[in-house]
Amino acid sequence: MGEPSTSTETVVLDFFNEKYRSYLEDYYLSEDQVKFTAHPLDALLACKKDPTRFPVVIFYNDLPAGFFVLHGWEGVKEYWDNRAAILLRGYSVNTAFQGRGIAQKSMALLPEFVKQHFPDRNEIILSVNHGNALAQHVYKKSGFVDKGVRTMGSKGELHIYHMLL
Repeated sequence: MGEPSTSTETVVLDFFNEKYRSYLEDYYLSEDQVKFTAHPLDALLACKKDPTRFPVVIFYNDLPAGFFVLHGWEGVKEYWDNRAAILLRGYSVNTAFQGRGIAQKSMALLPEFVKQHFPDRNEIILSVNHGNALAQHVYKKSGFVDKGVRTMGSKGELHIYHMLL
C-alpha cells in the first residue's frame, strides 16, 4: 500500500446494480444524516415502485461510498415547474467514507453524468432542509443556487436549490 495521494483517489458515479446491494446493507448513516435523508436500501424500495427514479452509487476507489437518486418529473413537480429538470434526492455519503472530499467530487461529476444519461434535462434541482447547514454549504459550493424557493416537507422547511445544465 502506497502513501495516500489525492491524485490516486477516484470518485465515479454509476447506476445501481444488484451486485452493489451487499455494500449498501452495511451502509451507515449518522444520527444527523438519518434526520435528513433516506437510507439507500429504503430509497431502492421507492425506486422499484417508481420507474422515474434512478438510483446512483458513488464509488470511491472502486468501493461504493455514497448514494443518491435522480428522479424525473414525478419528483420535480413537488418543488418546481420545469418539466426538463431532474430532482436529486436521497443524497448521502456512508459515514465510514466521510471527510475525504467525496461529496464535493461527486457533485462536480453530477452535471456531466446527468447530461450524458438524461440529455433532455436542462436543470438539476434538490430540496435541502433548512436545518441541514452542512449540506447547504456543500451544495452551494458545488454550484447549486438558492433562488429563494421554499416549501414545507415532513421534517420542516425545505430550500429548493437549482443548477442549470
